[in-house]
Amino acid sequence: MTCEFNSLSTRLSSAFLPLLLASLSLPGQMRLPLRSFCILRSLFSQRRPATNPQRRGLSGAAMRLVQFRRRGDGGGVRVGVEQEGDGLGVVDLKAFDPSMPSTMRELLELGDEGLERAQRALSSGRCVVERSDLQLLPPVLAPEKVVCVGMNYRDHCLEQNAPIPKEPIIFSKFPSAITGPYDDIILPSESQEVDWEVELAFVIGRGGKHIKEEDALSHVAGFTVANDVSARDWQMKRNGKQWLLGKTFDSFCPLGPALVTTDAVKDPHRLGVRCLVNGDTVQSSNTDQMIFQTEALVAWVSKFVTLTPGDVFLTGTPPGVGVFRDPPVFLKKGDVVECQIDQLGSIINKVV
Repeated sequence: MTCEFNSLSTRLSSAFLPLLLASLSLPGQMRLPLRSFCILRSLFSQRRPATNPQRRGLSGAAMRLVQFRRRGDGGGVRVGVEQEGDGLGVVDLKAFDPSMPSTMRELLELGDEGLERAQRALSSGRCVVERSDLQLLPPVLAPEKVVCVGMNYRDHCLEQNAPIPKEPIIFSKFPSAITGPYDDIILPSESQEVDWEVELAFVIGRGGKHIKEEDALSHVAGFTVANDVSARDWQMKRNGKQWLLGKTFDSFCPLGPALVTTDAVKDPHRLGVRCLVNGDTVQSSNTDQMIFQTEALVAWVSKFVTLTPGDVFLTGTPPGVGVFRDPPVFLKKGDVVECQIDQLGSIINKVV
């Protein structure tokens, strides 16, 4: 179905509001009647809700945003909004409004305007793509940064008999490690100790430097599920025990299934977190165990680097990883890893 977007109210306001204002300076007999002026003023004042400085999220809109490809159309990336309810389709933003961007990062760069337009598309109920006709991609492709936090769960520190960190432990993955919510995890021939780590992730929606903790959530677009796949031999034994190489092999950052906007998550720091390997639960905890929560991480990292829309943060993992089991357990070909977080969904990745 072909969809066209027609922002009539915006065009009317831009065309007639200047004329309306100009009419106020005309001679008395040429002025608009006062009643007409009041009606028009009322109409224009309803175009956009007043900004609420206390809002939690970027735009105040509660949505589940996704990136996808439509099957059989050449593979172009699209941004969509999931309809409410299991099994329902995805509203294709580009089909609803051809001026909308094709990637999540570009959508976030539009700020409040982009998310408000996405909300209008969702409310329209038009331009819906059935689930069977699309392939879900990671919610963000090619972010400028993937910021990771180590040792950020109290129960994970206890698992290792490690002290609670006094400052966030920050490392990184290369953006090329990101893969889709149902894509394969590729075992590299260079490692024999590949491990799982379910993690709450969040995505920056509004950039900044030296962001105050009390303002941090207004810079966050939303939350998603991540698996910080890790080659423990490279992380803990080789390359000077620097973490980067062990964390950033291709496919070592499954992400998805959706970017759930901040206002759609009641409390991101009271969510159940689980990881299952071949159906067996290996990690089960809650984000209330996080030592440094979202606001603190945004404020801390923005002291050092400028955050930009689309930047991805992985916030740490709870206990139950393979390396600390007795004996240690690592992933092998054919394993299926499922990472679940309440309110956000699950990602399922086969190991190949």
